[in-house]
Amino acid sequence: MDESYQEYINRVARLTLPSACALQLQGIQQSPKFVDGKPVSFPGYSVITPPAAEDESNHNFYQQVETLQKQLADGLGKDFFIPLPSTSFHFTLADLVWDESYRQLVQENPNFDRELRQQVAASVDEYQTEADNEPIAWQLWGVITRPRAIMACLVPKDQRSYESVIKLRRSLYQNSGLVGLGIEQQYDLTAHITLGYFDSIPNSLNRDRLCIVMSQINDRLVESQLPEFTIKQAQLRKFEDMVEYNREENWAVVKFG
Repeated sequence: MDESYQEYINRVARLTLPSACALQLQGIQQSPKFVDGKPVSFPGYSVITPPAAEDESNHNFYQQVETLQKQLADGLGKDFFIPLPSTSFHFTLADLVWDESYRQLVQENPNFDRELRQQVAASVDEYQTEADNEPIAWQLWGVITRPRAIMACLVPKDQRSYESVIKLRRSLYQNSGLVGLGIEQQYDLTAHITLGYFDSIPNSLNRDRLCIVMSQINDRLVESQLPEFTIKQAQLRKFEDMVEYNREENWAVVKFG
């Protein structure tokens, strides 16, 4: 389901164009993941890089991402844009299950959590035996809008870095044990770090001005050396909302290098 390396590069490059920004801003909506600026229950599992608070190797990178977030918050207004805590920043390599789907699966199968963790561990073991175990690197490309959020999107530094992530995703989504639990791939990969979510959308929202703010940020990034993000681990994490991502010591972890 995921694209080739070149198809991915071409698609993500288009997402940061001013014309794409203008189109994206037409369909934005208030996020149901926050009420009055505070996170609400939204449980599930993902395979992610360690959150920024635990990822010392990318400290400088996350400082630059936090600067982008501040520029957005200043330009968009905090009543409209809900910035995420910078400590929670991460790159999601594979979404597994979330919100109502997760609640329903747990209700139907009291052993769901344990079985999911076992199957993810099996996928990771299979992947790790075939991986070259070298660190992989992605780069910050620009900011993009999604229907309910603004994200910093990433591009792979090279084809090997892209293929490493795609192979991991395949090992998860093509695992018959996970499929049997109700886990399926629902999205192509758009590598990103979520910066914040939209609160209520005012009728007076000036979308042209917002597009200018985002385009100026993207122009500055393209003119500079793209910040680099090194992936050394991918971990199975459970979340209760869009701020806290937790794991136990024995849960599955992929090591790159």
